[in-house]
Amino acid sequence: MRVLLTGAAGFIGSHVAERLLSRGDEIVAIDNFDETLYPAAVHEENLAHVRTHARAGALQFVRGDILDADAVSALLDGGRVDAVVHLAALAGVRPSLREPLRYSKVNVDGTVILLEAMRARAMRRLVFASSSSVYGVRNEVPFRESDPAVHPASPYAATKRAGELLCDLYASIAGMTVASLRFFTVYGPRQRPEMAIHLFARSILDGRPVQVFGDGETARDYTYIDDIVDGVVAALDSTAPGGTTEGHRVYNLGGARTTTLKRLVELLEGALGTRAIIDRQPDQLGDVPLTCADVTNASGALGYSPRVTIEEGINRFCGWLRASRGAGAKLTE
Repeated sequence: MRVLLTGAAGFIGSHVAERLLSRGDEIVAIDNFDETLYPAAVHEENLAHVRTHARAGALQFVRGDILDADAVSALLDGGRVDAVVHLAALAGVRPSLREPLRYSKVNVDGTVILLEAMRARAMRRLVFASSSSVYGVRNEVPFRESDPAVHPASPYAATKRAGELLCDLYASIAGMTVASLRFFTVYGPRQRPEMAIHLFARSILDGRPVQVFGDGETARDYTYIDDIVDGVVAALDSTAPGGTTEGHRVYNLGGARTTTLKRLVELLEGALGTRAIIDRQPDQLGDVPLTCADVTNASGALGYSPRVTIEEGINRFCGWLRASRGAGAKLTE
């Protein structure tokens, strides 16, 4: 199969690329190395991992922007593309509060450009990366795909919900088969450096204070990258003719278990063998107090079953962090 993969030099995208290559797929990839959250060097390092793969010759990479309709069209016209995995987006809740217009343009307009390019070529198969943030502030757990997602707590969350609705529209008007995947706090090797686990771990190792927002009792459903990639690939296969996805379907991809912020810090301390210096800060606008995925639908339709516990995942992540530091990896502070 030949797959168009957007956001291929990102954290999740680079892991998906490796998995697709490992199973024999060909990849047409695009990424613009956006520096909103971290330097382009981190994107380059992610991509370098993919390029060391034994089947790296099956990867065609273009440094380009999904807002460039001509570039997107050229990728689709440059060779047979069977399906699209759309991961490219501006991520991050707090930055979206500062730049809502930019987030809307990239995440919403970019998705429309891609959908229109697919429609013009009668392309039918799409996996769209959404987010658990679309659920907004909720106290009822677990979160189910049938729950209302009408009160997002940030512009980022709103753009992801808009993307889902656009996918639903194009499934209807263009006969597409679309799987929208709501990711729940993904972590693991190559995690974005501004995300809590990565940021906390570096601070602990460096003896710098760890900023803990609120009382430490907020809880997240953390999902290890290998489990997320399992779900993405299964969703991709589910969009094939005769697959389990019909029209537009939404699936939660989470760890199906919550961990408090306080417990997360304790796990990092244990894995790193160093106590954290805690700097308590007020709750942040846009943050939600709780996330928890019901993965029943993904289990039934995709065979999805998260395997990596938070304890094991944190140990793996910290091992990677120590090794990457020893190798002089380009991490941001």
